[in-house]
Amino acid sequence: MFHIAPEGFSLDSRPLRLLSGALHYFRVLPEQWPHRLRMLRAMGLNTVETYVPWNLHEPRPGVYDFTGLADLDGFLHATREAGLHAIVRPSPYICAEWENGGLPWWLLADRDVKALRCQDPAYLAHVDRWFDRLIPVLAAHQITRGGNVLMVQTENEYGSYGTDTGYLEHLATGMRARGIDVPLFTSDGPDDFFLTGGTVPGQLATVNFGSRATEAFESLKRLRPNDPAMCMEFWCGWFDHWGTDHVVRDPQDAAETLAEILRDGASVNLYMAHGGTNFSTWAGANTKDPATGARYLPTVTSYDYDAPIDERGGATEKFFAFRDVLKQYANEPLPDPEPPAPLLPASSVELAESLRFLDVLDELAGETVRAAEPPSFEELGIGHGLVLYSSEIPGPRGPYPLSVHGLADRAHVFVDERLAGVLERDDVEVLDDVEVAGASARVELLVESMGRVNYGMGIGDRKGVRRVLHTQQMLHGWSARAVELGHGTPDRLPWGQGRAEGTGTGPAFHRGFVQVEEPGDTYLALPGWGKGYAWVNGFCLGRYWEARGPQRTLYVPWPLLRAGRNEIAVLELDGCDRPMVELRGAPVLG
Repeated sequence: MFHIAPEGFSLDSRPLRLLSGALHYFRVLPEQWPHRLRMLRAMGLNTVETYVPWNLHEPRPGVYDFTGLADLDGFLHATREAGLHAIVRPSPYICAEWENGGLPWWLLADRDVKALRCQDPAYLAHVDRWFDRLIPVLAAHQITRGGNVLMVQTENEYGSYGTDTGYLEHLATGMRARGIDVPLFTSDGPDDFFLTGGTVPGQLATVNFGSRATEAFESLKRLRPNDPAMCMEFWCGWFDHWGTDHVVRDPQDAAETLAEILRDGASVNLYMAHGGTNFSTWAGANTKDPATGARYLPTVTSYDYDAPIDERGGATEKFFAFRDVLKQYANEPLPDPEPPAPLLPASSVELAESLRFLDVLDELAGETVRAAEPPSFEELGIGHGLVLYSSEIPGPRGPYPLSVHGLADRAHVFVDERLAGVLERDDVEVLDDVEVAGASARVELLVESMGRVNYGMGIGDRKGVRRVLHTQQMLHGWSARAVELGHGTPDRLPWGQGRAEGTGTGPAFHRGFVQVEEPGDTYLALPGWGKGYAWVNGFCLGRYWEARGPQRTLYVPWPLLRAGRNEIAVLELDGCDRPMVELRGAPVLG
């Protein structure tokens, strides 16, 4: 059996150094899991680690999904078939640069839930129901039952959030009661306040860091002298936000820190070994000030993470630098790395069919909701997408500022059907000199949500607008129509009905087709476009923001394509002059 002692880990009475790598099943298509897992072994790893995002598996209360990208059971079977041990870090909260840190958006619509990640009774009732469904799936894969799962995390980096250790104990008790009998652990930063706030007696404490390994382990040992040293997240790369520089880490610098960790006798989990992609609307966000939520920073679609195995599964310079370190600790020769899938030939694709977004609102939106003040996305029952808010400004009156309070996260503002401007959270939230010449003016806000904050005090990030003012006067009498965006959105559109005029000046859908002889990987580029969403054969690749970057291509995995005709659809929000896209053989991440 798997055993933990101050000097380290052992399995069946033999010492076991955990050489692990993070690979999130929900960021990689299932057809690609075997290849990515074999790449972990080729790098010299013996273990794979994954989070479990609650919001992916329970998109609405009591409605569960464990299929496709959400096939946790299938992924754990694949890890065992690949000859790897497994570490699982389940919900409720995972951070992971993932939408709302893994917490379902609908928790924010439950008025009985007063607080998250604590012993709030209504919140815990949702957690307990979720555990009833999740934990039996995990328990079946434990090493104590013939599987390969060695350890399970209680909750993630709680010391970065709060001090309610009774909450952590509730989670641990719930896991044990539902069948988890392998060791439980926590993971936090190495500083004393992280560890004193986020650890629980009787559970292994691990630390997360990117450098200064010896110092981090000394800090852990001072507070937890009987715990073996393990870095649960060795940050060997980093993630990107829209509008910032692409982050990379020198391969040799990262390899030297990995070597330091192993020289210290510690176990390690590379975060990330293979990053993958934030498909659809699953990318999260951060804030510059976690306490106030100021300076909102949404995360890009790619989760390449500058990891040793890149977004399409290729071995990088960092892969070989890590392999040189890890092979010194291997019990047998390492297998050779495998190449990723072939690339499609480069080509250009015209998206010849177009539909104005506002023209197809009836096909996409739910019922009109009327309220005195603008209802939030959560109150309207959608996780992410677009909401058209409409009201009236009484007149006649002179030009005054139109200000939007609580904007989350971007709004196209129309006055009497004319685009008056685009507002953004933490940037421009006021339009100057909005005049009403007649008895009234119709004001409409098409509000787009980006990722919910996934770290710190900013979690629980609600979407929409809180209020709209014309000068100091609050506008009342709102109607709202919500459009949830995700997989399958283009399938609901009335293509072929010839409503293409004027699509260059406002939000519009565009569609075209590409012929493929044999499926392969490719990268979708949108030069000259602005901001929006892209689909291939109905699968939402994610958000693009060509006008801002740093990411300027979207990874298209080969399993999304088929021999013959393939559909490419784009929702462009800011307008484009020429709806032409490109398929390229290399990514542009910044």
